Amino acid sequence: MAQRSIRRWLLGAALSLGVAALPAPAEAKERVVYDLGQILEIAERNHPNVLAARARLAQVRAQLDEAHRAPFSQFRMSGGIGLAPTVLGNNVFSPNTDVSLTSSLGLAWRASVDGVVPLWTFGKITNLWEAAEANVEVNKANVEKERDAVRLDVRRAYFGLQLARDGALLLKDVRGAIDKAIGKMKESIEEDEGDPVELFKLQTYTAELEVRESESARYMTVALAGLRFFTGIADLDIPDAPLKPPKHKLGHVSRYLTAARLHRPELAMARAGVQARRAQVEVARAQLFPDIGLGLNAGYARAPEVANQINPFGGDTANFFWYGAAVVFNWKLDFLPQSSRIQFAEAQLEEMRATEKYALGGAGVEVETAYAEVVDWQKRVDAYSKAVSYARKWLVTVQQGIDVGTREDKDVLDPAKAFATNRFSLMNATMELDLAMSRLAKATGWDAIAPDGL
Repeated sequence: MAQRSIRRWLLGAALSLGVAALPAPAEAKERVVYDLGQILEIAERNHPNVLAARARLAQVRAQLDEAHRAPFSQFRMSGGIGLAPTVLGNNVFSPNTDVSLTSSLGLAWRASVDGVVPLWTFGKITNLWEAAEANVEVNKANVEKERDAVRLDVRRAYFGLQLARDGALLLKDVRGAIDKAIGKMKESIEEDEGDPVELFKLQTYTAELEVRESESARYMTVALAGLRFFTGIADLDIPDAPLKPPKHKLGHVSRYLTAARLHRPELAMARAGVQARRAQVEVARAQLFPDIGLGLNAGYARAPEVANQINPFGGDTANFFWYGAAVVFNWKLDFLPQSSRIQFAEAQLEEMRATEKYALGGAGVEVETAYAEVVDWQKRVDAYSKAVSYARKWLVTVQQGIDVGTREDKDVLDPAKAFATNRFSLMNATMELDLAMSRLAKATGWDAIAPDGL
């Protein structure tokens, strides 16, 4: 009876673990082993989404540099070189005619530069700079947003592998005991002392375990493939370390709501978006006023075959050098269309302010939801820890009773099955607690509270 009860317990424990546990794959000859902190750092360097976000940040930084330099680079240079006929004389008399093509030609060249240095634009330049700087802040926050998403994906895969390996070790022990029990049962049946029905039941359950193991192996392959994709390391593996609960001690929910307002990337993006839209409104309003600047120009022309005219009242387009400076202005008098553009910019600003409110409220909901999950899983971990302790004491007590003859062998089934089931439930709850803390870290933008936070 004792052997039969123990076999039944091993069978039940194996089935409960086989559905959720993922067996560890065969060891590679040479593994590249990194812990969670190292994998997070590598994934941040190599993940395509983070690389793309960094590239977009580099683009807007280049646009910011362009915005700073463009207003002071409004200069244009033009010139050319060609043939000119010989022309002598002055504005009173010349022995030559105005024929362009003659038998006597020579080279002529000309070059000129002109432009404006802005002096006063009524805020157009400074507000354009502010908008460009806000765009940079948006993309900085977007990089952090992509990092947070990658961190959560990495942790999800990492903790899943840890649970798989912890469960696989327990499943391996149970499976070994089942195989051993099958062998002994076959021997007892051959000696006409065992029950063939019990053997058929055990073999049926063993076949079910094989199905679960095959399914679990597929999940393990997918999880490892994900981690290797995140890091770009083909032979990456994780240490053979058991699951542990997060080190961060949970505080009051208000602490995490404040952290979200300070660190959440989406909120930073919304605030920067409002700043950019506000600057664009000011730019639209400044378009109602003229641009005032210092106009500069200079030029030089030379045609050796054409006589230089020194009379200031005579035009000379062939040989001259000039330069000049003046205060100039440019004013677009499209006031009615510009008023519509101002209304359009103001509407965009209001839209962005509404988006900021939505982001703030949504972040608060996410923080409170993640916080509630952490509290829930902490309570479950505590409850399962107590259950494992009670089941262990229950099992030891029953085993001692069997040893002294006060209990029957079949009484070991229930405490043994309860111990195995609650032990796996404790491992699963520990993984869920790690993930819940990781989600709370993402919701607040406070990655340090997550396991091995950066």
